[in-house]
Amino acid sequence: MSLSPNPNIELNDLVQFPLPGMNVPGALRFSPDGRFLTYLFSPDGGMVRQLYRYDLADGTSRLLIAPTAQSGSEENLSLEEKLRRERLRQRELGITRYEWSVKTGQMLIPQPDGLYLFVAEGEPLRPLLTNPAKPIQDAHFSPDGQWVSFVQDAELHVMPTAGGEPQQITRGARGTGKTNGLAEYIAQEELARRRGYWWSPDSQKLAFVEVDETHIPVYRVMHLGKDAVGEGAQEDHRYPFAGMPNAKVRLGVVGRAGGDVQWLDLGDDDDIYLARVKWLPNGRLAAQVLNREQSQLDLLEFDLETGQTRRLLREISDVWINLHHMFRPLKQLPGNGESGFIWASERTGFQHLYLYDADGREIRPLTQGNWQVDSVAGVDAKNNFVYFMAAKESPTESHLYRVSLLGDEPQRLTPEPGMHSVVLDVKRNQFVDVQQASEQPPSIVLRSLADGRSLNTIFNQPDERIVQLRLPTPEIVTLQNREGVLLYGAIYHPPASFGEGPHPTIVSVYGGPHAQRVTNNWFLAVDMRAQYLASQGFLVFKLDNQGSARRGLAFEAPIKHNMGSIEVTDQADGVRWLVAQGLAAPKRVGIYGWSYGGYMAAMCLAKAADTFQVAVAGAPVTHWDGYDTGYTERYMGLPQQNADEYEVSSVMHHLDKIEGKLLLVHGLIDENVHFRHTARLVNGLIAARKRYDLLLFPDERHMPRKADGRLYMEEQIASYFKENL
Repeated sequence: MSLSPNPNIELNDLVQFPLPGMNVPGALRFSPDGRFLTYLFSPDGGMVRQLYRYDLADGTSRLLIAPTAQSGSEENLSLEEKLRRERLRQRELGITRYEWSVKTGQMLIPQPDGLYLFVAEGEPLRPLLTNPAKPIQDAHFSPDGQWVSFVQDAELHVMPTAGGEPQQITRGARGTGKTNGLAEYIAQEELARRRGYWWSPDSQKLAFVEVDETHIPVYRVMHLGKDAVGEGAQEDHRYPFAGMPNAKVRLGVVGRAGGDVQWLDLGDDDDIYLARVKWLPNGRLAAQVLNREQSQLDLLEFDLETGQTRRLLREISDVWINLHHMFRPLKQLPGNGESGFIWASERTGFQHLYLYDADGREIRPLTQGNWQVDSVAGVDAKNNFVYFMAAKESPTESHLYRVSLLGDEPQRLTPEPGMHSVVLDVKRNQFVDVQQASEQPPSIVLRSLADGRSLNTIFNQPDERIVQLRLPTPEIVTLQNREGVLLYGAIYHPPASFGEGPHPTIVSVYGGPHAQRVTNNWFLAVDMRAQYLASQGFLVFKLDNQGSARRGLAFEAPIKHNMGSIEVTDQADGVRWLVAQGLAAPKRVGIYGWSYGGYMAAMCLAKAADTFQVAVAGAPVTHWDGYDTGYTERYMGLPQQNADEYEVSSVMHHLDKIEGKLLLVHGLIDENVHFRHTARLVNGLIAARKRYDLLLFPDERHMPRKADGRLYMEEQIASYFKENL
């Protein structure tokens, strides 16, 4: 797409969701019988999603289920549901989640007013449990489809899909501050474990997590913008700050009808993270246990009949363990009929797949090289293939590959350049490919799993806003930092009417681990703030510094115990490269970011004052002793052991070096990066006699949601750069 920039992008365009070209079907699933696809979509281009079906035989789509009236507004969501969506960074309303029962062909539809079942086309949704006295959380089918489970008021319940009263099957948590069946905050936010219970394959038992946070001091978040006081004007969170106690977690198994709990032995060290839990085909249970330092991961197997526990394997890293979801048990290994499993490891410095037998002995590596596997898309045990997503050709792209369990070279199945996400059908004959690139909005194609050829285009709906806005394609570039390390960047050029440069320049930064911003995907093109600022005459630049994801452990490792150092020098090197190209005016450089990016914006202003003159820091972590255990300690270690490193990595340690303009932005009910971070920084700025500007949003959390507030924020940020650059 080779379009000239439009200098008339309106500020209101920055706060419209979905973004241009991004109103795309989501949550795609093949029906259990493989005849059609189901997906969530908003036909009017808004945020309220409905459930549709696509007939694979005739290529037609039609509405299957409309959401209940209450689901169209966040005001109708419980606090528990609001916080769950905050963990997922989810903005959509309406139907946001659904689950097929493979056995019965029914669907479970959670809504704000209860649980509903889809039984058959043409029939209305059948209420399963509506208007409950307490919010229902994390509802799921049993594997046989005869039961639905959920957590309510801190306890695990089950009820028959045929109807009847829910039965509470766990005891001892309600009213104590404990929970049964829910993932704790750290598991959800930092370990990507969203669930707190798991059905056994035979639907007779449930493994669940008991979480005890009663020893963690309460951190109170006040709703200072509310007109009324009292109930709802405050939230109490058991937030584990770095170096402080974590939640105490036990893993138990209980029968579907309740009764005695079989508690499992997770080891002698109780200061651990329960990272993953999965039932095995043989009826045993597996768990991944991560030590507090996040340098050692054990894969444990529990024999529930004998009560015995054995360790199948152990991963050790002198950097840190990057958790994954690529453990795949196999009923039969190719050739010998014995069971085994697929596992992913970064032991070579890049995440790759390995085949193991049932006793944890490695059989062979399945992938290898200086590139990493991102995820496992599926396994075809019958034909001995594993399908996976990877950055094999370039770290700026992601493609589907397959490789034989017997060992062979991977075969790429997604021919189009860019980023891909896929869903495989049950019979492993075809897959849905959601493909996008910086010049191509997302489209959805049905492809053959044999060779990747296109079978049908499912979705390729034009968005008139793309034509109206005439968004230019950002330029992806490469450069070397001062140490010769290759870095990827993206440039948003201002319109030709502003000349060839050098231009006033604004760096858009995140810079933290487990993230990558410069990829060949449509999100790069529809970064509306970057596009708007470029249309106003600024050159906007993004750079994935060392510490970013998908480049291997050696690329990530420099930030270990050293946050806010190598990232800053890499970003400064990026600006120097722009200056050397004649693109950036060296004395007119600003930077903005949110969360870790807010931290980076403030650190760049302080530690690279000769490079950056203006910074907008949104929801910044200003001292790592004020952030949570799981994230912070992975990269910084414990503050008790690394006090000096924590101090040097704080923004407050470098305030004396600040010379430029600083705008701080924060939501007052942010339960993730608390406003306390900005307040502590303000105290430091006052003590150092440094000027600052402050923009607060009393009713916003970590991810601002309200359109009027976001528009006001964009107006203030744009004005700040215009006035000071």
